[in-house]
Amino acid sequence: MAIELDRFLAERARHLKASEIRELLKLTERPGMISLAGGLPNPAAFPVEIVKECIDKVFEKDIDKALQYGTTEGLTPLRATLAERMCEKYGFECDQNNVLVTSGAQQALFLTGLVFLDPGDVYMSIPPVYLGAIQAFHTVEGRFEAIPRIGMEVDLDGARKKLDRMKGEGRYPKFIYTVPTFQNPSGETMPLSERKELLDIAKEYDLIIIEDDPYGEIRFDGDHVPCIKALDDEDRVIFMSTFSKILAPGFRLGWVVAQRDTLRKYILAKQSVDLCTNVFSQFVANEYIAGGYLDRHITSIQVLYKKKRDVMVKALEDFMPEGITWNSPEGGMFFWLRLPECVNTRELFDKAIEKNVAYVVGDAFYPDNDNFCSMRLNYSYATDENIREGIKRLAEAIAEEM
Repeated sequence: MAIELDRFLAERARHLKASEIRELLKLTERPGMISLAGGLPNPAAFPVEIVKECIDKVFEKDIDKALQYGTTEGLTPLRATLAERMCEKYGFECDQNNVLVTSGAQQALFLTGLVFLDPGDVYMSIPPVYLGAIQAFHTVEGRFEAIPRIGMEVDLDGARKKLDRMKGEGRYPKFIYTVPTFQNPSGETMPLSERKELLDIAKEYDLIIIEDDPYGEIRFDGDHVPCIKALDDEDRVIFMSTFSKILAPGFRLGWVVAQRDTLRKYILAKQSVDLCTNVFSQFVANEYIAGGYLDRHITSIQVLYKKKRDVMVKALEDFMPEGITWNSPEGGMFFWLRLPECVNTRELFDKAIEKNVAYVVGDAFYPDNDNFCSMRLNYSYATDENIREGIKRLAEAIAEEM
């Protein structure tokens, strides 16, 4: 007789939900399916031969250490290299003692939840919100409160009013989570003025900002905007990034930059999760950066993704019916489409699948389960031909629904 599993489960386990994107990826295995859904880097952007050379060097010099357990903080040379790069490229001061290497940026988000959120604690973000962050924070039973918008503009005055009201209700948030540069899913970049004001709000209300920056270096148009951490003079911004978009996601390497007391809590939390990040990957990544390959490789990614962005823009202009609007991102990997309210993109999804094209429904990025007339499209992964054909199929499904 099978056990009744449900009565053994922790309360939080009862509420765990599958990632919409992970589930969607299963559909992309269907023959003839064109996926504009997953946020996958293009395999053509993987520096396969150079990585092989780096692996050979690790085998020659460090293989005994690379196959051994490592420290929870991460490989010291890699942390030092990352700290130096943060100072040079990102414009904020840190050293290796401010850097923790994680098993991808997703682990950094999960550790954030473990460190800061008790069940019922509140975090704030600007919707739409990265789905992986929603999952990480809700797994530890955090509660979401939206920073309001007026149309497509972020309403920071409204955020102040909401914070005043929440404080009076005893629901004061622990942190503000944001992906300010080429946001996932919207592709938006927060202007410098908004970054400064968001930091001012954090100071006024004594909040932490979690700045997630997976895409910041994949800029191919427009001017560089300083990260919020570079504007921070009070150590209230915790910065995190990843090698997944600028090297390869299979390495499962991310990092967190924070003041030492804060980072110590992350380290203790990580010890209970996985002891240490993949040591072999860390050695290979450090060899890769030390060899001077990373910056040159990022340039090649920028060229590739700009071309694909332009292919998607042209396809949207050629095929989409009237009434559909979209952003044109200056970097990153995503378009955000807004449809008339008469079109529910969750209901539309099955019709799109029948036409062998997949996207991510917009409401998946809204913890309050609203906004059913939007969708996320990825342009980094598909071939140029499939981007165009996929948009054509999607436009046909939308036109039929309208």
